[in-house]
Parts: sequence; structure tokens; C-alpha cells
Amino acid sequence: MGTTWSASFVASHRCALDPLRTGMQAALDAVVAEMSPWEHESAISRFNRAVPGSWHVLSPAFFGVLAHGLLLAEASGGACDPSVGALVDLWGFGPRRRDSERAFAVPTREAIARALACSGWQRLQVDAPARRVRQPGGLRLDLSGIAKGFGVDEVARFLQRSGIESFLVEVGGELRGEGLKPDGQPWWVALEVPGADLPQTVVALHGLSVATSGDYRRCFERVGQRYSHTIDPRDGLPIRHGLASVTVLHREAMAADALSTALTVMGVEPGLSFAREQGVAALFVARTDSGFEEHTSDALAAMLT
Repeated sequence: MGTTWSASFVASHRCALDPLRTGMQAALDAVVAEMSPWEHESAISRFNRAVPGSWHVLSPAFFGVLAHGLLLAEASGGACDPSVGALVDLWGFGPRRRDSERAFAVPTREAIARALACSGWQRLQVDAPARRVRQPGGLRLDLSGIAKGFGVDEVARFLQRSGIESFLVEVGGELRGEGLKPDGQPWWVALEVPGADLPQTVVALHGLSVATSGDYRRCFERVGQRYSHTIDPRDGLPIRHGLASVTVLHREAMAADALSTALTVMGVEPGLSFAREQGVAALFVARTDSGFEEHTSDALAAMLT
């Protein structure tokens, strides 16, 4: 996934660490083998280059992640869309990017229109009982906005199957905490914010996950214009509404990961409205002329009181 992972947990001193470490790595490797577009022979890469009209049976894990992404795509009006791969590649943030600054170029309107034409979650035909998905032709799935969170959940499930009841799992900044530490305290974490001068919000991950999406993580500049890696699937352009980051708290890391992406694309006011309607606990950090400004959804405000 192009990042690091870690896990802290409470166990007996007789616990063998090597099998746990091996099992956690295997859980993450399985996600990469199925859902990483950077791996040429992954399941998602094979689907992306499949012939038009072909049907593909997906594994339960792959199908579950895609199905969750499609549900959120519909609920969010396309703000989070798992079919955005062609647009991500076009802007230089996908697996087709060359290891060169020249790869980061602003595409033409015609190129954006072509990428939009072959994208769109509505183009996917899904046969849920058979876990099948049809490649309509040229559509490229990209689960980068959800698969990392799913990886966190998979490691958590492995630990629980192994009899570990108290743990904190982290993959690339997405976290999930369960149980209590020996001192009776939950796993306390500080929410990620883009500015050092912002107040720090600390939350207890006791049966909760947290994920942050931010326009500052990956970007490039051309002629004084800053272009974020977060692409709005609805118009094919990087977000440009001044929202620096969104952090979401949810029971599952997969859901938190996907929601933080969708809310980042929406922007502050539409995002807060969606969070209110859906009961999402979210922290928005927006750029203003006078610095950063925080906005808290009703659900998060209730958790912090």
C-alpha cells in the first residue's frame, strides 16, 4: 500500500509474537494481492484491463469492499466513486505515473472528458448473489480511498480470532482500537490536523476507528496553482474548495476511510449537511485567509462532550 503499519496489543507474556506478526502481514498482503492497482497481477488490475462485456467473479473480501464503495457512491451523489481509476491515472497519482516530475502535468479538457466517459459507478453491472461484476469497457477501479481502512479491519479481525482482545492497529495513519490497556485506559489517539497551530483533539478508540483524508498529503504545483491528489469524480478535477482535511470516527476503519474521502470531495457545507443526515462523526479543517478553521459535525460534537 506504499506505507507502513503497526500494531500494539495486550497479551500474556507466553504469547508467541512471530505467528501474530506473520498473520497480520499476511492479512495485509491479501488485501494488496486483490485490491492494489499498483500490482500488475492483482485482481483489480486484471479487472481493469479485461475485455469489454466480460463478467468477473470476485472474492468475498473484494466484492464486499466494492459493494460498500458503490453504496457510498450512490448515497453521496458520486463524491466517492470506486471507478475513478482513469482520472487518478490521468492526473499522475495512479500506477501509470512515471517516476518523474514530468508525469505531473495538467491534462487537457479533452483528456478529462475521455476519462470521465469511461468512468462512473453507474456503468458497473453487479450480480450480487454470484459476486460478479461486469467490465463495461475501459473502466478502471481504484479502491485507494477505502482498501487501506479495510486492511486495518482485516488485521483487527485476525487479532480477535487469535484471542487478542485489546489492541491498536494502524496502517498509514488509519487506526482502530479495541479493549482497554492494563492500566484500564482506552487507546487514546490525537486526531490528525494539517496545521501545527490548531488545537489537538484526543479521542478514545474503544471499539472505534479513525481515518483522515487531506489535500496536503499528495499534491503538485504548476504555475502557482496547487493540485490535490483527491479527485472529484463528478467533474474529473482535483478538489479546489479550500478544505484541507476531514477526519471521521466510525466503528469500522473501512467505513471511516471511505467517508473521509467522500466528505473531503464534498467540501465543508455540503459535507457537514451529509454528516448530519447520516449521523457521521467528522472533523473538517478548512483553509481561510486568516489560517485554518475547524468545523465539527453534530455526531462528533456529541462524542466530545
